[in-house]
Amino acid sequence: MLYSVSVVFKQDFVDVVGNHITIGVTARPVGGEANKEIIKKIAKHFGISSASVVIKSGHKSKEKIVEIT
Repeated sequence: MLYSVSVVFKQDFVDVVGNHITIGVTARPVGGEANKEIIKKIAKHFGISSASVVIKSGHKSKEKIVEIT
């Protein structure tokens, strides 16, 4: 299933409404660290493996498309 994701920095939360996820991350967007944190938080929220979460687009953006398998 595809989800649109909005990222907010310097906060720590996950909010899911329908197929939209708003997520707060504390990692800096340097070297992919924020994307790794996003994947881990989404996987934890849904109770699935991190390998089941893939960022399809928006790797360098605050707006992303994420696929959960």
